[in-house]
Amino acid sequence: MSADWGEKSTADLMSRYVSKEEGHKVPTAGWRICLAHEFKEKRKPFQAKDVSLSNLVEHYGLGIRYLKWWYKKTQVERKAPFIDMFHAQPLRQIYGAPLGGIGGGTITRGWRGEFCRWQLTPGMYHYKTVTANQFTVCLRRGGQTVYQQVLSTERPPTLQGWNWGYCGEYAFYHALYPRAWTVYHLPGQNVTLTCRQVSPIIPHDYKDSSLPVAVFIWDVENKNDYALDVTIMFTMVNGSGHKDDKGGGHWNEPFHLEKEGEAVSGVLLHHSTPVNPYTLCIAARGQPNKEISHQTAFRPKGTCSSLWSDLITDGRLDSPTGSSPPTPKGEKVAAALAVGCSVLPHSRNTLEFCLAWDMPKITFGSREREHHRRYTRYFGSKGDASPSLSHYALTHYTEWEDSIEKWQTPILQDRSLPSWYKSALFNELYFVADGGTVWTEIQEDADISGGVRSEDGGLPAQPAVVKEYGRFAYLEGQEYRMYNTYDVHFYASFALIMLWPKLALSVQYDIAGSVVQQDVTERLHLMNGQYAAVKAKNVVPHDIGDPDDEPWQRVNAYLIHDTAYWKDLNLKFVLQVYRDYHLTQDRDYLQDMWPICQAVMESELKFDLDGDGLIENSGFADQTYDGWTVTGPSAYCGGLWLASLCVMCKMATLVNCEEAHQRYRDLLVRGRAAFDKLLWNGKYYNYDSSGRDLSNSAMSDQCAGHWFLRASGLGEEEFQAFPKEKIRTALQSVFDLNVMSFAGGQMGAVNGMRPEGVPDRSSVQSDEVWIGVVYGLAATMIYEGMLEEGMRTAEGCYRTVWERLGMAFQTPEAYCEKGIYRSLAYMRPLSVWAMQLALDHSRNDGDTSVPQGAAATSHVGDRIISV
Repeated sequence: MSADWGEKSTADLMSRYVSKEEGHKVPTAGWRICLAHEFKEKRKPFQAKDVSLSNLVEHYGLGIRYLKWWYKKTQVERKAPFIDMFHAQPLRQIYGAPLGGIGGGTITRGWRGEFCRWQLTPGMYHYKTVTANQFTVCLRRGGQTVYQQVLSTERPPTLQGWNWGYCGEYAFYHALYPRAWTVYHLPGQNVTLTCRQVSPIIPHDYKDSSLPVAVFIWDVENKNDYALDVTIMFTMVNGSGHKDDKGGGHWNEPFHLEKEGEAVSGVLLHHSTPVNPYTLCIAARGQPNKEISHQTAFRPKGTCSSLWSDLITDGRLDSPTGSSPPTPKGEKVAAALAVGCSVLPHSRNTLEFCLAWDMPKITFGSREREHHRRYTRYFGSKGDASPSLSHYALTHYTEWEDSIEKWQTPILQDRSLPSWYKSALFNELYFVADGGTVWTEIQEDADISGGVRSEDGGLPAQPAVVKEYGRFAYLEGQEYRMYNTYDVHFYASFALIMLWPKLALSVQYDIAGSVVQQDVTERLHLMNGQYAAVKAKNVVPHDIGDPDDEPWQRVNAYLIHDTAYWKDLNLKFVLQVYRDYHLTQDRDYLQDMWPICQAVMESELKFDLDGDGLIENSGFADQTYDGWTVTGPSAYCGGLWLASLCVMCKMATLVNCEEAHQRYRDLLVRGRAAFDKLLWNGKYYNYDSSGRDLSNSAMSDQCAGHWFLRASGLGEEEFQAFPKEKIRTALQSVFDLNVMSFAGGQMGAVNGMRPEGVPDRSSVQSDEVWIGVVYGLAATMIYEGMLEEGMRTAEGCYRTVWERLGMAFQTPEAYCEKGIYRSLAYMRPLSVWAMQLALDHSRNDGDTSVPQGAAATSHVGDRIISV
């Protein structure tokens, strides 16, 4: 990929910016876009109508069964399907960095400044731009208002008493998660505003990272020869744009909190719904020569000119005392908070705001159990924490920023790392918080062991890491509503194990506990139309549940296939167990997981039908191409199996189990020979060994097993599953075919490619690009010394998603070369952190071709894995 192409795509995002103002301390690395930019390419989501005729005929029964299930779910039960093939989210090219920490809910602010995506009810998304949620600036000189403007490019049909239509050509947005900057040059005023938003996403921090807060710091630069009085007003509706905003009973009240020599004032917006009630809070920090004023309640409809006039008259709001009355049904209520200061000629001043939300106790869709969010450990669960949360945020955000900069700066200052990679690495982390994420305290009566205790080869009822750090879950995707989907977490888990390793281990304990459980309740599985048990024993679940039901209590929300289909999940569990041990050196974790790993490997061995040490797919599909039936060993599952045998040999050595070591070593030796014999074609590993017409397609993810071995410090000498020269040859073939022969080499790696250089279109997903798989492939290339190829492969995905298709902060699972995408805001692209781990590893190996300082701040627990 030429540097010219990358530079052009970046420049296009800022081509309409007419000002020369750069703002106050805005970094160079990140994703930057002019507020006047319009994306030219408009894509549509993949829906049922996009299935090809051949696939429609092949899966006719599945279609009918899904339609019946969908009708029952939506029309009879009145619930949202976990995957809705008829109402996929349309592409809205508007999203910016989400607000808030991990697991307390998120509010996404668009890159043009709108508050537009809400996840306060756990795991359930509401896509609504709330027009009245705005920042407004008022400039006064000599006691007279000379300029007052809503900092929005919109011209809405409501609130027409406000001055809308800010010219977007004078502003730009810059995101480097968990922070973002918006720079506004005020035309004709010689004033520049820089709004910096900060969320407490801090690696290895398990307190502040859980807080449902965000801080907005406004730096006001006055470049005139005279002083100005400047006020910023923050308006917020009590609610999220949902229909329950008009449900009645909501009310607002002002507050003032002084603690430890610091004062904070603002307005509390109590949203009194019968299920999962919450309080929003807009607040400002009291400081000398800063005036805080408020309007407790106003009706955000009609012209709303009275609020506008209140501010324009004297640059402050009336600040009434007392609470507002509860809203009647059919009415909304909003609040406003203003902070003003004087800015001397050719000087700068700063105004600080906080947005907090307090929903301490949550229930999921079934309403069976009540859960306490993680932050309640520090701020209580009574629903009165908003003042304390905002006070804490406004008095600690500078410490957060110090920690964020200490983490990010070594990578950002490395000139040999490309700028797009720095943006991808940090901005893709948005999903850790905005993946419908929940982080809860474990309940006193909870037993995650599945009923099998440690002395019987199981787990403690409440493992120490879960008791101390809580339970964590994130969705497969905002549209694929299943928590901790394990085949996808396999890729995304790199972000957690590198940055919040205790959460990664907590997830593993939850999964391990469910392995030993079984649910013999029979249900219809949509793919084959047969009834089978919800969950078999000694099988890793596909997911831990749907937020519209009761996660952790009822696993396997995914009912397309039965659990026998997902044999690769067991292998992915084993591989993650050892990788996590390798990176944390947690011996207790290894000891706890060893018997679970043995159990799942035994359940896999029944698929070694020929006794050659290699498992077969036996008519079940490989997880990577849904709808592509595989017979016999495949490159993907077969490779994961061999890698798992390597890992089991290593773990057996660590736990001093020589008998197990010899058994797995024998299987590995036989399986390795069979794998090469059945699948190697001289250039790469065939997709499967069936001998059918398309079995020799090149799969982009064929080296996934080897990737995990390298990420675990294995893959060589005694613990080598694949010949090094064959891995290198296969990766080069994938680069030549799946990358460079697809879309001019500018869109990443297509899942399946025919040897003649044509995408494999035999299944619904084989001609897609999966961004998260591509990042994993790039990491594998880096491990094998193919740094340039790996970076070029990954760059194609980043440029396509973030710069061409307008999918910032909603990276999808997949896109095709033309026309469509699938599943916006997906978990798997967190695998970009696997690239960072690969760079760290290569650096430590003394490979001078790897950029200096590529990962100077990647820590896992207390163990630094690169310096």
